Amino acid sequence: MAIPDYQSLMLPILRLFADRKTSVSDCVPDLKIAFNISDADAAELLPSGRITRLHSRAHWARTYLGKAGLLTSPRRGFHEITARGRELLATGPATINNAMLAEYGDFAEWKNQPTNDTPATSNAGQTNQIADDQTPEDAIISADRLLNLALSEELITALLQVTPARFEQLILDLLTAMNFGRGTVGSGKLTATGSDGGIDGIINEDALGLDAVYIQAKRYAPDNKVGRPDIQRFVGSLTGESATKGVFVTTSSFSKEACAYIDRVQQRIVLIDGSKLAQLMIAHEVGVRTRSTYHVKSLDEDYFSDI
Repeated sequence: MAIPDYQSLMLPILRLFADRKTSVSDCVPDLKIAFNISDADAAELLPSGRITRLHSRAHWARTYLGKAGLLTSPRRGFHEITARGRELLATGPATINNAMLAEYGDFAEWKNQPTNDTPATSNAGQTNQIADDQTPEDAIISADRLLNLALSEELITALLQVTPARFEQLILDLLTAMNFGRGTVGSGKLTATGSDGGIDGIINEDALGLDAVYIQAKRYAPDNKVGRPDIQRFVGSLTGESATKGVFVTTSSFSKEACAYIDRVQQRIVLIDGSKLAQLMIAHEVGVRTRSTYHVKSLDEDYFSDI
């Protein structure tokens, strides 16, 4: 089962603390059983790579319960259920969610308080709103995905407007940024226009040029898929050059026949479609620039440990 949202974890976590659990880590094994979460799903990390998605959502569920006064934390990493929390459990709630927690003044005040850079005259109810099924970290991840999706579409539009020669040079720039040729500018070259024989560029994998990757770049409209004949011509060009490695890049996509064909040839060929191309450009900062940087900070446990 996929990891439940943090609100779904609130009631089970409160019950676990009522049963004398004292930390979120103590609760996680029971949550895995209660929600039938596989080991693989439970081990899924957030993009930061520092915490699992399950632990993160359990942490935020505990935080929200604490802000409503249902849990207390007498010391770091140690949590206890409060009298208010036991009173709520005694009513036999079917679930606990933000709407229920909002009935507690402490929680409502905390959730709607303005941030330090928000003018005091602004509507407090509008300051910190995110979707109820998202933790703040989930909201950041979702926003990042939406921003990348929009940027990917802008990149494809821009790529379709450059000249074929500029597009081919861009692919060389990208492979260089990806550390082909050890990331050295000048390790790749474009073939002469009109005489490439199906090869648009070549980039060395090592400083001595003992191994090379041959490139084909097709600037196609999104509805014009690269078919098997295009790949066959590329393979023929590689064979003519006694080449063993190739990268075929397009701004569109590849047909099923084209994808199946590369599995039957001797050469190692990587296909990069428009979506993958845009994501690689974003990841390696080719044709894009960083506009804003957000730092998500967490407690430094080592700093507070006993010396």
